[in-house]
Amino acid sequence: MASLERNNKILLDLARQPGNNLCADCGAPEPDWASYTLGIFVCLNCSGMHRNLPAVSKVKSIRLDRWEDSLVEVKRGNSYAKAVYEKCVPAFYYRPQQRDCIVLKDQWIRAKYERREFTGENNYSQHAYSSGDYPSTLWKKGKDNKQFLKRIFLLSRKDFTLRYFIKEDSKVPKAVISMKDLNAVFQPEKINHAHGLQISYLHDERMRNLFVYHEDGQIIVSLFNAIRATRLAYLQRKHPTLRDNDLIPLIATHCLKEGYMEKTGPTQREPFKKRWFILCSKNRKLLYFKTPLDATELGAVFIGTESHSYRVESSGRGTRVGRWHYGITLQTPGRQFVFMCEQEQEQREWLEAFRKVISQPMTPEDYANEANLRRGK
Repeated sequence: MASLERNNKILLDLARQPGNNLCADCGAPEPDWASYTLGIFVCLNCSGMHRNLPAVSKVKSIRLDRWEDSLVEVKRGNSYAKAVYEKCVPAFYYRPQQRDCIVLKDQWIRAKYERREFTGENNYSQHAYSSGDYPSTLWKKGKDNKQFLKRIFLLSRKDFTLRYFIKEDSKVPKAVISMKDLNAVFQPEKINHAHGLQISYLHDERMRNLFVYHEDGQIIVSLFNAIRATRLAYLQRKHPTLRDNDLIPLIATHCLKEGYMEKTGPTQREPFKKRWFILCSKNRKLLYFKTPLDATELGAVFIGTESHSYRVESSGRGTRVGRWHYGITLQTPGRQFVFMCEQEQEQREWLEAFRKVISQPMTPEDYANEANLRRGK
C-alpha cells in the first residue's frame, strides 16, 4: 500500500512539471490522467478518446487509480512524446485546443498515435494533403430546405478552388469557390451533427454558407485539413514575402460571437424580428440571417472604430421593445441600430465582442470594405 501511494505521489509531482502540466493533446491545464503505454499526461476528455485506442494507449487516473511499480514509466513525459509523435506536423494542420469539438480532438489523437502520421516514418501528410486534386463525397444541406443530399466536392490546388457537383457524372459544377475568401470551421451544434462543417465564402459580395458532414470522422477532418493546406498554398502565392508563421493565422476565421438577437428597422418604428447574428473581427462585419442554417445573409453592418463615429452601449427597456428586454445600441455614421437580447449575460457578451472590434485599428482593406457596404455593393 505504501508503495502504491508513493507511486501516485510521484505521478502527481511529474504532472506539475513544465510540459506535463498541460494535456499532451489539447493543452488543457492540470491533466490528471496518464497513458502508461505512451508515457503522457492527458485531461479527462482526451483520456476518454485514448480508451478508444486500446491497442495503442492505456490510461489511468493519477489520483483515483492504483499504479503498480511496473506502470510508473510516464517519466518520459509530454515533451518527449511530442518530439516523437508530432515531429513532422505540417504547418497548415490544425492542432485542436481544449474548447474544440470532439471530432477534431479524436482525429488528432488517432493521427498521432494510431496512424503515426507525423513521426516521419512515411510521407503520409505530404501525399494526403498536397496532391493536385482532393475529391470527397459529403452530405450537404439544401439551400432552400432542411434536407441533406449527397454531393461531390473537388478541392483543387492547381487553381485554388473548391467545386461541388450535383451528381458523380456531372460535367459542370454547381459552384466554383475560390480560396480567396473561403473559410471552413466545424459547427457540430449548429448543424446538429458531430461531424458538421460550415464552409463560407463570398458570392456577389454576400456571405454564402454551405453546411456539410460525413459519417466518417477521419474523412471530414482530412478534408478540413486539405482545405487548410490549399488555403496556405494560396496565401503563400499571394504573399510571397511573408513567412508561414505570419500566414497560418490567416487560413481560417473564427467569429467572435454568434447567436440570436432581435432587431428593428431603420426608423425604429418597425416591429422587432428575431435574427441570427454573426460578428467577425477579421472583416469587421456583423452579418445577420433568418436562421442559423441560412445559406445567404440577409444583410451586413460594418463595424469601424470610435474615431470614425462607431460606438456601442447597453440600453434598458424602452417604450417599444420586442419580447426580449436587454438592449444594445450600435451607433454608426449612417444609422443607429437597436438590438435586443433574451438574457443579460448574452447582452454582456455581445457588448464585449462589439467593443473588441471597435477598439481594433482599421486596415486599408477595412476602409475598402466600409466604402463598398456604404455604396450598397
